[in-house]
Amino acid sequence: MPKAEETVLEIDLNALAHNFKTIKSQLKPGVKFMSVIKAFAYGHDADTIALKLESLGTDYFAVAYTEEGVRLRKAGITSPILILNPQPVNYPQIIEHCLEPNLYSARTLQLFIELAEKQKQHNYPVHIKFNTGMNRLGFTEANYHHITESLRRTQSVKVVSAFTHLAASENWKEREFTLSQIYKFKELAGKLIQDIGYEPLLHLCNTSAIFNYPSAAFSMVRSGLGLYGFANDENLNKKLKPVATFKTIISQIQYLEKGNTVGYGRAFKAEKTGKTATLPVGHADGIKRIYGHKKAGVFINEQYAPIVGTVCMDSIMVDITGIDCNEGDEVIIFGGPQQASDLAVKGGTVTYELITGISQRVKRLIID
Repeated sequence: MPKAEETVLEIDLNALAHNFKTIKSQLKPGVKFMSVIKAFAYGHDADTIALKLESLGTDYFAVAYTEEGVRLRKAGITSPILILNPQPVNYPQIIEHCLEPNLYSARTLQLFIELAEKQKQHNYPVHIKFNTGMNRLGFTEANYHHITESLRRTQSVKVVSAFTHLAASENWKEREFTLSQIYKFKELAGKLIQDIGYEPLLHLCNTSAIFNYPSAAFSMVRSGLGLYGFANDENLNKKLKPVATFKTIISQIQYLEKGNTVGYGRAFKAEKTGKTATLPVGHADGIKRIYGHKKAGVFINEQYAPIVGTVCMDSIMVDITGIDCNEGDEVIIFGGPQQASDLAVKGGTVTYELITGISQRVKRLIID
């Protein structure tokens, strides 16, 4: 990997390919693969990640919001794209860009059908989500009847998939609950197939479930975090390769006398002579204030340097007393000796929050 000369997030497309192939190898022949690239591809680079995954043979993409799907179309993505949380105000854009909405309630289903009929669409692809226990989005058994009542009156849309979301597939202590979700989904999907007279794609497995509940793969699986190298499980993580490495450099070295303070609020006070390095990365870049006051640190020349004082908007200061380094030297925030999952734990959060929080002002450097 090249040495950093500024703050960058390196994106290793070879690691991405490894993860895609590793996860796909768990599937039986014929099971389709949906790549989840919402939130700027989990903080990486949506356009680049999507183009690579399309070249690797992914069958579907999923994003959260309509504008994310529109962006992918403008980047040249031609594969089907599921919009997981579309809003009715964006339905015209969805149709204009050949995107596929998740319809999760009587209101969303009816409003999309009304627009599809108005535009004289025929068999426009839509997805139906069931709520089997996550209690976030989706039709429950109690309001299932809205689906067939709405579909029976129109030919403007066609259900191309039915799915649900598992709440705790990574946690074996919640195995009974996960199995209950799988059972509820089988029931509702079976009822839907009987009512509409054909079998759409069925999917509920996320990355953890692909490994932990292989018999529930149905006809398609969805993988998000796993594609980027993490699986919420130490053993599964060993099979995957983190795609991103967050790097910066030393802007300046400060020499401290005993009693000198560092940063806002004079939050760090030197107990003896030492030195700090100022790095051009801060909470506006995704290194939140929680990581200050030696809660976490970085690696410089393979040595650990704790963050001292308060994290600034555009800078952090780290204690480099005893570390042989110079201004301009490369600094590893995560990747290599400290992965994003390790840093997230130190901040009392999860990998998802850390990596999706890396600001888009941070330059993405693509390694292929």
